[in-house]
Amino acid sequence: MTPWPPLRTGLLATLLALLALFTGCATVAPPDEAPVPAVAPPPPAAPAAPAPVAEPAPAAAPAPDPAPARAQAQARGRLDPLDDAARGDLWARVRAGFAMPDLDNELVRKWEQYYAQRPDYVQRMTARGARYLWHIVEEIDRRGMPTDLALLPFIESAFDPQALSVARAAGMWQFMPGTGRDFELKQNLFRDDRRDILASTRAALDYLHKLHGLFGDWHLALAAYNWGQGNVQRARARNAKAGLEAGYEQMRMPDETRNYVPKLQAIKNIVARPEAFGLVLPPLEDHPYFISVPIERDIDVALAARLSGLTLEQFHQLNPQHNKPVILAAGTPQVLLPYDNANRFVAGLAAHRGALASWTAWVAPRTVKPLEAARQVGMTEDQLREVNRIPARMLVRAGSTLLVPRSAHQASDVTEAVADNAMIALAPEARPPRRLQVKVGRKPLTVAALARRHGMSAAALAAANGVGANASFRPGQLVTVLVPHRTAAPTKVAAKVAGTQRAAPRLAASKPTARRTIDRKARPAARARVASR
Repeated sequence: MTPWPPLRTGLLATLLALLALFTGCATVAPPDEAPVPAVAPPPPAAPAAPAPVAEPAPAAAPAPDPAPARAQAQARGRLDPLDDAARGDLWARVRAGFAMPDLDNELVRKWEQYYAQRPDYVQRMTARGARYLWHIVEEIDRRGMPTDLALLPFIESAFDPQALSVARAAGMWQFMPGTGRDFELKQNLFRDDRRDILASTRAALDYLHKLHGLFGDWHLALAAYNWGQGNVQRARARNAKAGLEAGYEQMRMPDETRNYVPKLQAIKNIVARPEAFGLVLPPLEDHPYFISVPIERDIDVALAARLSGLTLEQFHQLNPQHNKPVILAAGTPQVLLPYDNANRFVAGLAAHRGALASWTAWVAPRTVKPLEAARQVGMTEDQLREVNRIPARMLVRAGSTLLVPRSAHQASDVTEAVADNAMIALAPEARPPRRLQVKVGRKPLTVAALARRHGMSAAALAAANGVGANASFRPGQLVTVLVPHRTAAPTKVAAKVAGTQRAAPRLAASKPTARRTIDRKARPAARARVASR
């Protein structure tokens, strides 16, 4: 196999310089398979992350205020992971940024009790969230938004970036396909940016910022994030018309949305005072769990995981957006890795000899059968169908992109246009015509006349019967004709369904629960099922 071109010196230097900035900054977050005690307090021998409510010992000198160090670090544009004063406690930083008005009602009490009675569930959520929370808080601080929003993935997806609801809302922030496209989250054959940690967080905060600007109220913005801005606008209009207040608690809304902000408030109260609910949050230091490592060439997901010393599952926890076994550098020019693993990845990538990617993309130049496509790319038909999920009796339409093996001599990577827009379109294969025998009546018929009667060409009818195109059939003769398979005439029910489907875009735009443009998150009943994770 032809050796792969070595990593360019400039890129290697950039990677090494980047890693040097983060020396010692790997957050040790509790993995999912290693539960953190949810009732017993953390051991006192963990000075790096003191319990949020611990009182200082009488003889101890007061702890230095980390605010000046943090301010200086932020002024420099980054936090110094070697500066202990700038690291601090991430939970304390989240609490300090709470700025939303508190909600205090029976639904909040209900959800406080719900979470307090499920310490194992809270532990699993916080263990997953430990990987992503620092980045979310950094983005929120940069925008000057309340850190209450950093807790939203707890109720959206239980901090699972691979969560998928029955209504097709995906990712940690649970974006519907249409809303994701509105906020530039690519969804194609190779990746779904609704699951991308960086892209989805950026999009969610953009969305929430826009909703807050629209309503001027965080509770209403959250209701719109869950239920849809159009629905919230109509509910407010109904209240105004009836002379009623138009706040979150006064509006009529579905149960899932009615419980949405109380759930967030309950999580917020637990983070603020975990001891009041018999819970202990895992200690989190205020510095990054992962860093972004650039890549310049297409690379197999399995190889990237192996070079970084991670299992595939661990790699996907930080890079969950990939739909195929290859990462296309033109579409995703970086991977997220914990510091130690990033260091190992950079060294392994520089030392690697051989191909980085065993898969690539092939664009069908015309509509083809899967067998023909497989022959062109060097695969069996079964392999091509399986890796690209092509059902039986389907054609691959022109312009479709297929995942295919990369040849040893292929030097070029997938282009940006294909990486950003790769889609597959299929069409049913045309069925061969049926062969029927018809009997000529009392008068002779020419080939041309009988062909017209059955919608055939004279040449095709003549060939099917072994006669010339100018011949005639005698009375009573049995003649072979070829007729296409007819689609069954739609029943009344089928016709009604078909009409509904054609009118669906217009009807959906007028339904009270539908969303327009930015307004496309899943209906509450469907999205609520994700919360059980």
